[in-house]
Amino acid sequence: MAIRSSEAVWEGDIRGGKGTMKLGSGAWEGQYNFSSRFEEGKGTNPEELIAAAEAGCFSMALSGALGRNETPPTKIETTAKVHIEPAEVGFHIPRIEVFCTATVPGIDDADFQRIAHDVKMTCPVSRVLATAEITLEATLQS
Repeated sequence: MAIRSSEAVWEGDIRGGKGTMKLGSGAWEGQYNFSSRFEEGKGTNPEELIAAAEAGCFSMALSGALGRNETPPTKIETTAKVHIEPAEVGFHIPRIEVFCTATVPGIDDADFQRIAHDVKMTCPVSRVLATAEITLEATLQS
């Protein structure tokens, strides 16, 4: 199986410094700093990338699970919100909220909810992030 990588460079102290993060594929590179991570400043942050990873992994895994159920989706839209909060030492991520809306012909809401919640527990990114509470709100569109 493939091994994925990304890299980060940080220059300076934590409050006044700045950094860049870059995906190993070269598809994206962005700047980050204290303000963009812990306040509302310009730039990205690691939590935004974690949210993208969770949303992407969940959507793809849900598509696979729905296909195995013989109810393939026509569209899945997922948003993940990663919460970062102060801890006794530094910061921690206590919670990730996942919001998913899917168009899936031929499935009832009970089956959709069961499959979506199973995927929340088994997609690879959710598994690696399991120390944070991951909630899910899934909506089936007709």
